[in-house]
Amino acid sequence: MRIWPVFVLASCLASSGCFPWRALQRNLSAPAERAVAHRIRDPRRPEARLAALWVGHATVLLQMDDLFVLTDPVFSHTLAQASKRLVEPGFDAANLPPLAAVVVSHMHFDHLSFSSLDLVETRTKVVLVPPGIRSNMPRYSFEIRELSRWQVYEKDGLRVSAVPVQHVGGRYGIDAAFETQAFTGYVFEYHGISVYFGGDTAYNPEDFELTRQHFPNLSLALLPICPNAPRGFMEHTHENPAQALDAFTLLGAKQMIPIHFDTYINSDDAFGACPAQLGREMRSRGLSAPQVSILGIGEQRVLIPR
Repeated sequence: MRIWPVFVLASCLASSGCFPWRALQRNLSAPAERAVAHRIRDPRRPEARLAALWVGHATVLLQMDDLFVLTDPVFSHTLAQASKRLVEPGFDAANLPPLAAVVVSHMHFDHLSFSSLDLVETRTKVVLVPPGIRSNMPRYSFEIRELSRWQVYEKDGLRVSAVPVQHVGGRYGIDAAFETQAFTGYVFEYHGISVYFGGDTAYNPEDFELTRQHFPNLSLALLPICPNAPRGFMEHTHENPAQALDAFTLLGAKQMIPIHFDTYINSDDAFGACPAQLGREMRSRGLSAPQVSILGIGEQRVLIPR
């Protein structure tokens, strides 16, 4: 998601056709945050070698055998005091187990939340980020380690690799021009299990093909499917649902979980539009669960049983 500078929004005031202005209007009139009916309290699944709990947006709690990894932790109820959360976080940060690693894919407000990192500070010893982010972060008790493309972090059998994606850096829109490397995807490897996390990315076949060359046996791909509309604005930084399935094919992963939808208003897409389109695309390609599992916020799925 992009947070646009004030001067860009100001230029939109006279035009109802300006997407940033439409997004702001939709956020100002957004309904009250929906509750998750049955939130899981204990995420440990002794019957699972690989399990995923979708907290919402790009936040996923992964269990890989005996360890846990958390992606792009965002538990906040608003973004930059402007974008309201549509559905409450699907998991209470107070119930997080000890984490082997936390990763942040880039600096946008819907992926890097300082208040959310406050909540996980005592749960992890390391947060992995792309180049350029550490200097923009407050001080925490955990280590903040930057990984450039293909660099690797290893600890206690866990291997985390930074992999290429197509997105933009920066945090405030205008700073994207000089944060040219501040975005990444990741692959987690542990005990023969491997998980791809795309963070936020446009559809760039070369990136996915290169990642498959390095990781030819991915167990799971976590791929963003939204925002989609307006397509002319989004296509350079975000996949649509059909492209996410194409990326899944190019990565050669055994299973896929879609992420990055129905949590915040950051597009012209109606609530439910992106997973509905994904479902139609799946049916047209003969795909179904467990190949592609569309989770609800707060839902956990065992992907590889013991």
